Amino acid sequence: MSQQTARRGGAAWALVITSVAGFMAALDNLVVTTALPSIREDLGGALHDLEWTVSAYTLTFAVLLMFGAALGDRFGRRRLFIAGLAVFTGASAAAAMAPGIDSLIAARAVQGAGAAVMMPLTLTLLTAAVPVAKRGMAYGIWGAVNGLAVASGPLVGGTLTEHISWQWIFWLNVPLGLALLPLARLRLAESRGTGAPLDIPGTLLASGGLFGIVYGLVRGPVDGWTGPVVLTGLFAGTALLAGFVHHGIHNKNPMLPMRLFRSRAFTGINAASLLMFLGMFGSIFLLSQYMQGVLGYSPTEAGLRMLPWTGMPMLVAPIAGILADRIGGRPVVATGLFLQALGLGYMAVVATATASYAAQLPALIISGVGMALFFAPASHLVMSSVRPQEQGIASGANNALREVGGALGIAVMASIFAAQGGYESGQAFVDGMRPALVTGSAVVGLAGIAALLIPTRRRTERQAAPAEPAPVLETASH
Repeated sequence: MSQQTARRGGAAWALVITSVAGFMAALDNLVVTTALPSIREDLGGALHDLEWTVSAYTLTFAVLLMFGAALGDRFGRRRLFIAGLAVFTGASAAAAMAPGIDSLIAARAVQGAGAAVMMPLTLTLLTAAVPVAKRGMAYGIWGAVNGLAVASGPLVGGTLTEHISWQWIFWLNVPLGLALLPLARLRLAESRGTGAPLDIPGTLLASGGLFGIVYGLVRGPVDGWTGPVVLTGLFAGTALLAGFVHHGIHNKNPMLPMRLFRSRAFTGINAASLLMFLGMFGSIFLLSQYMQGVLGYSPTEAGLRMLPWTGMPMLVAPIAGILADRIGGRPVVATGLFLQALGLGYMAVVATATASYAAQLPALIISGVGMALFFAPASHLVMSSVRPQEQGIASGANNALREVGGALGIAVMASIFAAQGGYESGQAFVDGMRPALVTGSAVVGLAGIAALLIPTRRRTERQAAPAEPAPVLETASH
């Protein structure tokens, strides 16, 4: 076998391994949503427990993502990828066998930690294995597989829940993980990054701060907003995040250098991303339960009916990419966010205890087109807002903020839902969901305004943050 043929084979294996690993990590963001009613029926638990089955994953994923990439740079990317994959696979099995809601939440948190190490390294390993001339195509396939995971999450979760059991949304990962582990060991080449010091204080500050705020938001409707535990969580979380910002300004090698936010483009696209995911995740969390618990659809039917929203990026993203190349990313992203806001507002108006699917469909399609217009150019706007040597950190920060937005969205919108309604009847559920969707619409509308603050393409290049030595952490884009 020639050396060139061997290289081609190595690149193909790297594409398969990293794409399947990325698929698993992305799928588990939303795969649980259509299984929530079945989990609640099987394991019990109140609204705040259901929130944590989703948020435990997104939160640990978010706060450990950049740390996971740094670990790979320091100790070997293949080695840490295999370790993250093993943790993710083992935690998936633990989630499938969870005897109660608390053990399921704990397994989901460990799953998120494994994904945070595994996911950012998929793109770094792929880049190392694929020749420069073929990287565009490889990234396109990798991105399409990840997009498919996000789109099919509610449908896969619903189908497995209905036809086998909700446990199979987690069992699905186990054979895939066990197959990938030896392949990764044999087919991926080892590589290392700059070996910059690990930012353990920054990771602890970010983790503690976000956990405190999300915990306070989740417990607020249960314990009362003036309860000592709730207030302690909110105030301590805010203080720790303030410490994280201070650390990012003054530390020599911070996980997230705050100097990047001097760029108006970087600040604008990250604010838009956080707010977009806040409104979107919180809405999907409630709508998947609404379709089953109130309208009486089966889990599979609910997953299929959400495809005009979650699956639309697969159809519209190529068009959005062409538009962004012609007129710039800012107007495309802003238009997408305003359409997503319009879709959520429309859903809030038409949602009733007896709403037909025909009445909901325009809202789902508008939201789906909006989501597609956002996703395609957003990553490019992130990359073009900083110097080339800082693009790894910028990508990692953007992905982390998206996951943070998702965790906050579920906490905030479930709190609004709990204050205005509940599970007692279909009407009670709608009474809680409608103001939550209005809030989601307003938040995504704010994201659209944030996107409008991004400078035009030429000014973005001039305003890119000043370059300082920083470790390049390649991370994945959702």
